[in-house]
Amino acid sequence: MGGIVGTPSGNLEQHGITPSGSVYWNLPAEDLINLAIQREEGFLSAHGALVTETGERTGRSPNDKYIVDEPSVSNDINWGDVNVSTDEGTFKRMRAKVVDFLSQQDALFVQDLYCGADFSEALPIRVVNHNAWHNTFARNMFIRPDAAQLEKHEPEFTVLHAPHFEADAEADGLNSQCFVIVNYAEKEVIIGGTRYAGEIKKSIFSVMNLILPKKGILPMHCSANTTGENTAIFFGLSGTGKTTLSADPKRALIGDDEHGWGANGVFNFEGGCYAKLIDLSEEDEPAIFSTTRRFGTVLENIVVDADGVPDFHDTSKTQNTRGSYPIEFIDNRTEDSKGGHPQNVIFLTCDAFGVLPPISRLTPSQAAYHFISGYTAKVAGTEIGVKEPQATFSACFGEPFMPMHPGVYADLLSEKMAQHGSTAWLINTGWSGGAYGEGSRMKIKYTRAMLNAALDGDLDDVEFVTDERFGFEVPTSCPGVPSEVLQPRTTWNDGEAYDATANKLATMFNENFKRYEAGVSAEVNASAPTPLA
Repeated sequence: MGGIVGTPSGNLEQHGITPSGSVYWNLPAEDLINLAIQREEGFLSAHGALVTETGERTGRSPNDKYIVDEPSVSNDINWGDVNVSTDEGTFKRMRAKVVDFLSQQDALFVQDLYCGADFSEALPIRVVNHNAWHNTFARNMFIRPDAAQLEKHEPEFTVLHAPHFEADAEADGLNSQCFVIVNYAEKEVIIGGTRYAGEIKKSIFSVMNLILPKKGILPMHCSANTTGENTAIFFGLSGTGKTTLSADPKRALIGDDEHGWGANGVFNFEGGCYAKLIDLSEEDEPAIFSTTRRFGTVLENIVVDADGVPDFHDTSKTQNTRGSYPIEFIDNRTEDSKGGHPQNVIFLTCDAFGVLPPISRLTPSQAAYHFISGYTAKVAGTEIGVKEPQATFSACFGEPFMPMHPGVYADLLSEKMAQHGSTAWLINTGWSGGAYGEGSRMKIKYTRAMLNAALDGDLDDVEFVTDERFGFEVPTSCPGVPSEVLQPRTTWNDGEAYDATANKLATMFNENFKRYEAGVSAEVNASAPTPLA
C-alpha cells in the first residue's frame, strides 16, 4: 500500500478501488508534469510544454461509446447510431475490470474539479487516472476549485480512466478493445483502451448535455466572447472559422468550445482550451501559438525536431494534433469565464457549394431549423480526384455529444432567444462566385467586417431582401463589404448554374431534416428551404 500525496478530498475506496501504490490527490500542474517526465510518459519541448502521444487512437472513438439503457434515462435518450445502448450487466462487468486494473497500479492520480463556471449550475466531478499526463489534461480542462470549494467538494459524476486496459471485444460484447461507457444512474464514466485525452473532456460534455436541459439550461457546442455589455455565441463545425472569428482583440473570450446558457447568461463549462494545432502559425493565431511555448501546456501527438522544437505542419502521427492549456494562458479573456445573455447568435458554415449568402439574418424558427441542421460542406481530398463538395450535417453543431433529440436543444435555444431578444445570423465563410473549383473562398476581411457589423448593430437599419429559396433575410449593404458580394447569385458568371446548385443544396437540407421532422414544431418544419422550378 502506497501513501497519499497532495490534498485528498475523499477516498478511492468509495469507488471500490483499493490502491496498491501511491495516490496523488489534486496536485498542481507543475507537480503532475514533473511526475509525468519521471514516469517517462512524455518530455518537455524546447519551450517547456509537455509532449505526449496517444498511440494508435489519435481522436475520439465514436463507435466505442455507449450509454447504459436504464429506467432513469431510457425515455430521454435519442437512441440510434450516435447514442448506442448497452446494458447494466455489461457496465458492471467492465467496471469491475477497470476497478481491478486501477487497484493494481503503482500510482493513481485524482483531481476533484467542476464542469461549469457558474457554480450555481456546475457539476462537481472526480477524475481518476493512472497517467500523470492525463491528470494534467483533466486539471487544465475543467474548472479548478479554490481551497474552500475543494473542502466542500462532493463528486456528482466520476470518470474512471484506464487507457492501458483493453477490453476483449468478443468476450466482453463490445465493438473493440476501446470503450467509453456512461452510466447516468451510477453517475460514472468508465474509459479504457484509448489514450486520446479528448475522451475525458467529451464524456463529461455529453453528461452535461443530458443533465442541464432538464433544469432549463441550454448546453452548447460553441465558442463565446463579450465586450462586457454585448455577448455573442458562435456555433460551427470544424473548418468554419469558429476559433479565428471568436478571437477578437475588441472582445474578451469567454471560452472556445463548451458553454451553457442559463438564468444568469452564458458560462463556460471548462477551465481550459483543447486547441487544434495543425498548421498553427504565430502570424495567424498568436494567442494560441504563445500557449504552446509555456510550461503547463500539454502537446498531444506533436512531432518535434532534434532540438525539441514542435513542427505544427508535420501530420505524420495525425492531423488531429492538439494542445491543452488552462484558459489563464489566454490574455484577452473574461476573468470569470461568464457573460450576459447573448444579443447575437452566430451560425458559421463553410459552404463549398457557393450558394449561401455571406451573411443572413434568421427568424427564431429558422434559427432552430439551422441549429438542428448543423450544416457545412467539406472539400473532398484531391488525391482521389473528386472536386464535388461533400455536405456535412451535424445536429446542434455537435451531434456526437447530444444524447437527447435535437428538438429539445432547439426548443431551448428558441425560448432563450425569444426571452432575451437575441438575433441569429448565418455567416458563410466558404465559397463565393461559384462552387469549390470555380469560385473563390470568401475573403476573411469581408467576413470579419460582416461579423463586426452584425455584433455592433450596424446592420439594424440597412435594407434586407428575402432569399427566395432559403427564406432568410440578406442585407443589401454592409460597411466595408462590396454590395455585390452580399448576393451570391450575382457573384456567379452563370445564374442558371447557381440556381441548379442552390436547388441541389436545398434538397440536401430537406433530405437531412426528415430525421427530425417528427420531433419539432410546425413553425420549425415550415422554415425548410424550397427548391425552385
